[in-house]
Amino acid sequence: MALYAMGDLHLSLGADKPMDVFGGAWEGYVDKIARGLSVLTGDDTIVLCGDLSWAMNLEEAHADFAFLASFPGRKLLVKGNHDYWWTTAAKMRRFFAEKGFAGFEILHNNAFAYEDRALCGTRGWFFEEDDRGTHDEKVFLRECARLEASLRAGRALLPDGAPGEKLLAFLHYPPLYEGYRCDGIVDLLDRFGAARCYYGHLHGAAHGRAIEGDYRGIEYTLISGDYLNFQPARIL
Repeated sequence: MALYAMGDLHLSLGADKPMDVFGGAWEGYVDKIARGLSVLTGDDTIVLCGDLSWAMNLEEAHADFAFLASFPGRKLLVKGNHDYWWTTAAKMRRFFAEKGFAGFEILHNNAFAYEDRALCGTRGWFFEEDDRGTHDEKVFLRECARLEASLRAGRALLPDGAPGEKLLAFLHYPPLYEGYRCDGIVDLLDRFGAARCYYGHLHGAAHGRAIEGDYRGIEYTLISGDYLNFQPARIL
């Protein structure tokens, strides 16, 4: 029984947007993902931290989910900024049930237990949204509210007085980056006493500007697929 995490698979088995064109770590990336996910067993859990598929809707994402469903274990899905297929939790659950795709769970405004830990998460927010002049305070506050709801749900899964090391957070956007800190997200992680935060979104040269390690008592870890060479990071 193991817990893994990885983000940014950018699958496009049902859409014409393969990432191989970017070269480097992305060459043959679907085969790399398959080799990476081959470590999973039926008792394992993997958190997929956003940008799962380039599909524009669930039907277009069918081949991508069929590919992921071919691997055993529980798969918790976090929304990314390119997950245009994402819709309501009810519609996604119905899609998975109708297609016979077992093991998928939506990590969104909620939390899941893993042994004696609580797994929390949301998409988050990033400086790109500010630098491009697209900052939307309403959307930002909604993401903070979603994270707070998830952290509260996570705390509710733990016994009273459980140490922060039992609370794990999974985001798509990095809450910390060279020269940037998303106060709303970081402050929530601090307030609820999360022990670790895993995030994706960063690719290529941006890996060098990632903030990893301890920051104010929380361990931050980058888990973008190309950063990991598509080998899921084992957490527990």
